[in-house]
Amino acid sequence: MQRNAPSHGSTWWPTLVEPLRTMGHRIVDFLSPPADASANDDAYVIELEIPGVSEADISIEVHGDQIDIFGEKRSSRDDKTDTYIFTERSYGAFRRSFRLPTDVDSQQIKAHSHDGVLRVTMPKRLDAGGDKRRIEIKRSQPRGITGDPRPNFE
Repeated sequence: MQRNAPSHGSTWWPTLVEPLRTMGHRIVDFLSPPADASANDDAYVIELEIPGVSEADISIEVHGDQIDIFGEKRSSRDDKTDTYIFTERSYGAFRRSFRLPTDVDSQQIKAHSHDGVLRVTMPKRLDAGGDKRRIEIKRSQPRGITGDPRPNFE
């Protein structure tokens, strides 16, 4: 009995595997709370929709130039006494990570939760733009050996 091995040109394998390959990304996107990011003169702000998530179930950590927001939405269902006809709400752990702009004062980051929205305020450092200055470019004449195309900037 001879098996027909799939050729590299066959289309059945990518068709079978593609939905499985992208399923992990879809699950992560489904469980991740939607976010908005904005900026003003004083701070950057990230707002996440987290209805039904207790402040005690949220953790915010800063590691170098990244801020990580972890949380978990816990189920309030009682499967022992209630019979559910359907359920559409999602439960489980989530994590969102964001790169911090270089001018964020990471020691002054604050977070507040109100009406299902987590607001993380990241103040800008006051000295972030203080050292900016324009550098004038002067044209120098090469002083190397005659015929040497490399300039000598002594």
